[in-house]
Amino acid sequence: MNVKRGSTTFLKVIIFLIGIAVLAVCIFLLPEAARRDAIERPGDYSLYPLLVCAYGICITFSVALYQVFKLLTYIEKNNAFSELSLQSLKVIKKCAFTVICFILLAIVYLRVHAQFTGDDAAGPISIGLMGILATSIIAAMVDALQKPLKNAPDLKSKKE
Repeated sequence: MNVKRGSTTFLKVIIFLIGIAVLAVCIFLLPEAARRDAIERPGDYSLYPLLVCAYGICITFSVALYQVFKLLTYIEKNNAFSELSLQSLKVIKKCAFTVICFILLAIVYLRVHAQFTGDDAAGPISIGLMGILATSIIAAMVDALQKPLKNAPDLKSKKE
């Protein structure tokens, strides 16, 4: 096993484990939070917009993980400079911006909800802003990876 194949296999295993963790959050953690909230505050549906945002983030993140898995497969097959890998990077960048939009929606909802209830939403909002920062860094890295791929000689020769 050469070094490149070993490192891509390691990354694939990590991506798979992260995917399992996201699936566990969607199946066990989020419904349990909704159930507990419904028991504690019957008739109060203020948690549901946040659940919609959380599920939106999980689904979008899962799509991005799948694209990263596909990208690693292309790298293993020496197709790193192909149109397929460029497409995967585009989808990953769109997923990053979608996650940012869901986080912004959650922050706006938290701010409006805090205004009406008198709660202090500074903690969750700051965590959301940190999530936006991390996702923005990922989007910038993907964009930096996309630029050399667009100018790759393999892609230029196929387009001509």
